[in-house]
Amino acid sequence: MKQPGRRSREGVVYSTADNFEYEYSDTQAQAELLPPQQQNLKVQLDRRQRAGKAVTLVTGFVGPDDALRELGRRVKAACGVGGTVKDGEILVQGDFRERVAALLLKDGYKVKRIN
Repeated sequence: MKQPGRRSREGVVYSTADNFEYEYSDTQAQAELLPPQQQNLKVQLDRRQRAGKAVTLVTGFVGPDDALRELGRRVKAACGVGGTVKDGEILVQGDFRERVAALLLKDGYKVKRIN
């Protein structure tokens, strides 16, 4: 297994020990995927810092990034528009709050609409 680079060594500058082996923190550990019934997702319309363009924002997903990307892909395909998955959020271009909430409810997620 390849060790992380020098920049990931938090706070270690220099060691005089002959047998020093830096212990890397496991920051890449994947979050455990909760079943849909235990997920509390929030669906809201967001216009902040988007030049007035509306996007539907889905937050609150708990799980690995791969599962979030897959859910984002299904949501975007159901709406027939583009979007992205970043920073633990799903952004769908346009106002599709009702359609996204219905899709997530059908998949078994707990959904709360935030206005």
